[in-house]
Amino acid sequence: MSRVIEAARPIRRRPDFTGRALVPLGLFFLLALVFPFLPFGARAEYLLQIGFFTVVAGILALSWDILARSGQVSLAHAAFYGLGAYGFALLGKALPWFLAMPLSALLAGLVSLILGAVTMRLSGMYFAIATLAFTEVVRTIIQNLPESVAGGANGLLVPALLGGNARAQYFLALAVLLLTALVSLAVRFTRLHHAFAAIRQGEETARVLGVSIVRYKLLAFFISSFLAALGGVLFAGKTFFINPLDTFSLANSIAPLTTSIFGGLYTTLGPVLGATVLRVAEEVLHNSVKNGYLVVYGLVLMLSILWLPRGLMGLFKRGKHGGDV
Repeated sequence: MSRVIEAARPIRRRPDFTGRALVPLGLFFLLALVFPFLPFGARAEYLLQIGFFTVVAGILALSWDILARSGQVSLAHAAFYGLGAYGFALLGKALPWFLAMPLSALLAGLVSLILGAVTMRLSGMYFAIATLAFTEVVRTIIQNLPESVAGGANGLLVPALLGGNARAQYFLALAVLLLTALVSLAVRFTRLHHAFAAIRQGEETARVLGVSIVRYKLLAFFISSFLAALGGVLFAGKTFFINPLDTFSLANSIAPLTTSIFGGLYTTLGPVLGATVLRVAEEVLHNSVKNGYLVVYGLVLMLSILWLPRGLMGLFKRGKHGGDV
């Protein structure tokens, strides 16, 4: 109970925040900015595409981690990712991309509030199963809508984001990742951190201490879903085509969870670093091991999680308060 009291206690002093904690994150974004300008020659276009999907994976992993900080292990990430993609596919035909993109994400965020309100009393395995079922419900609804509306099971063409300009799409994705990282840092270094930590460590005690469980859990759900939907918009606008089976697949819910754990839970740099390492490793294994790369990839990931309980961030030594970023 003492841990919960400490987490829930309002912090009047200045938050534990130092510029040095931001150095690794800043270095990552600096490298990501110069990446498209490096002399890769004939492989430049291919590597830029890999970079784009790596950034999107980072957005999804970090947005899932923000929700996990409130103790909610969701398997509905694919639902909000897919709602963002389908929302953009429909709104993008009538509105410019800079309006269709946030509106699609806002739609997903509003839907998350409904799901959050319905599942509020659930926790642990029951909450995870409920969110997984919700994803299947959304997929079924989208799949059974008239083809003239959402394309049905055959899928739907999506307006090209930024006219199909690969470099512009990459920088837009990087801007969304930066936004996601800033939101993560805001959660980490404000009173939201203490509220989320208190709920994660014990809802009943946190409620007794005056933490509004409903408000903070719904806020975490909304933020996470909004950002995940932005990732869905980016993916849809890049690939020009989506279908219910692939967009709402279980893999799109499991991958952010796995990536966050691999990189380091409850940090900002961890999920981003995890997404980068795993996406690059996946591409390398796919090109070298061919058909067996999924088996090797799974074994590497499993062994990494077993031997790195704190993820990649656990490799860095921290103090008591550490300044994890």
